[in-house]
Amino acid sequence: MTLKVVVVGAGIIGAACAFHTASAGMDVTVVDRGPVGGGTTSRGEGNVLLSDKEPGPELDLARLSRELWDQAGEELGRDSFEWEAKGGLVVASTAEGLTALGEFAARQAAAGVDSEPVDRVQELEPHIAPGLPGGVHYPQDAQVQPVLAAAALLRAAERRGARPHPGEVAAAVTGRGGRVTGVRTAAGDVLPADAVVNAAGTWGAEVGRRLGAPVEVLPRRGFVLVTEPLPPMVRHKVYSADYVANVASSGAALETSCVVEGTRGGTILVGASRERVGFDPTTNPALIARLAAQACRLFPFLRAAHLIRAYRGFRPYCPDHLPVVGPDPRAPGIVHACGHEGAGIGLAPATGALVTAHLLGRPWRGADPAAHTALLPDRLLAPEGASR
Repeated sequence: MTLKVVVVGAGIIGAACAFHTASAGMDVTVVDRGPVGGGTTSRGEGNVLLSDKEPGPELDLARLSRELWDQAGEELGRDSFEWEAKGGLVVASTAEGLTALGEFAARQAAAGVDSEPVDRVQELEPHIAPGLPGGVHYPQDAQVQPVLAAAALLRAAERRGARPHPGEVAAAVTGRGGRVTGVRTAAGDVLPADAVVNAAGTWGAEVGRRLGAPVEVLPRRGFVLVTEPLPPMVRHKVYSADYVANVASSGAALETSCVVEGTRGGTILVGASRERVGFDPTTNPALIARLAAQACRLFPFLRAAHLIRAYRGFRPYCPDHLPVVGPDPRAPGIVHACGHEGAGIGLAPATGALVTAHLLGRPWRGADPAAHTALLPDRLLAPEGASR
C-alpha cells in the first residue's frame, strides 16, 4: 500500500521532505498558506556550512546533507538553484582567537570535516583587512539561492507525483487509537494522510499544537544587509571566529558577528545578528549601522559601497539548538522536521532523507534513524505530570 503523506510547509525543509518522500514512492501533498519559500527560507543567505558546527548530531546531519546537495545538483542542475562550492574562510582577530579556532578545527577534522589552517588570509581574500593573524579555510562550505533551491526541490517532487495544496492547516484528523488519518485546513478541506510532517519552520510550534503534538520551537530574529552589485571582491563565505559562539548562545540579548559573502548577482550579503524578541518585526537603525561597521572593518572596500536594502527573518530554534526531526511519541503519525535555526538551508536534504527513513522504518539514502536519536522530539517533552 502506498503511504499517504501530508507535508506542512513549502520552505526549504518542507521541499526537501517532499522531494525525498516522493522519491521513495510515497503519495505526497504539500500544504502551505503562502508562496514557495515565502517564510524564513526567503530571508536566509543560502548557507551550506560545515565550518560552524561542533562535532555531534548537527554536524553529522550537515555532512550527510553536503553529500545530498551534490547529488541534488547533479539531478536538478546546479544552476537551477545557483549552487556555489565557494568554500568558507573563518578568520581570527587575535592570536588567542586563532589558537581557539585551530583547536575547534582540529575537533572538526577528527569528525571528518576538511579544513586547512591559513597564515596569510590575504592570499585567499586579497581585499580583506591587513593585519589579521590567520584563519581556517573550509573547502566544503557552499552556498545556494534558497528560494530557487526550495522551488527546484518542489518541482522535482511534483515530477514524482507530489501535489501542492494552498491553505493553512487547522487540525489533525484522527482515528482509532488517536492515530492521524489526515489534516483539516482552515477552509474546511480534509486531506487524507497516513503521516503528517510538521515542516512549518518558525511556525512549527503552532502547527504542532494544532496537530496535537506541540513542540518547543521559538523565533530568533536576525538581519541581513545587501549592497549594490559590485565586481567580484569576496571569494569565499568569510566570517569572524565569534560567529560560532553566537550561533550556540542561548542568551536573549542582541548578538552580532561579522559575516560577509558575495552572490552571483554581484551583491554582497552582510550579517549576522541574533536576538530573542518574539515575532517583533521592528527594524533597528543602530543595529544596521553596527553590522555595516563590522563588515567595513573586515573588508575596508565596503566603506565606499552603497546598501540597497536590509531584511530580517525569524530563525526557528529549539532550546538546545538542535533541530527536532522524527516521530512524535504522543501523536502516532506526526513527524516533526523543524527548529533548524539558521542552518535549515544546509541541513534540508539530510532532514528530508531522515524523515523518509523514519516513515519507512528503515535506513534510506544514508539516513539511519537509529543513528540520529539525539534529534528526536522526545528530548523536548516534559515528563508526564511535570510542568515546563
